[in-house]
Amino acid sequence: MRFLIVALALALSACASNKPDESKRTTTEFTSDAALTAKVKSAIATDVGARTAAAINIETYRGVVQLTGFVATPDQASKAEAAAKKVEGVRSVKNDVRIKSTS
Repeated sequence: MRFLIVALALALSACASNKPDESKRTTTEFTSDAALTAKVKSAIATDVGARTAAAINIETYRGVVQLTGFVATPDQASKAEAAAKKVEGVRSVKNDVRIKSTS
């Protein structure tokens, strides 16, 4: 997995222009965000459970983590947010996780 991340980061940096663009991440930022995503996924699996972690999608951009997906209870959603917030390097968490309806 690490090789895939590095290869993807190198491919993206090779395609980058010399013109600075604030919306684009550097190779270092990309790699850091990928590592942060993995740490957040692991923290959620540890604190809330593997099933909940599998149901939650995680996107990271410059240290800002966005959680999306569907879980069974509000408690799972709030615990996932808390787990993400405690990971070192996370600047903020946007919790867009939704609760499955039972009807």
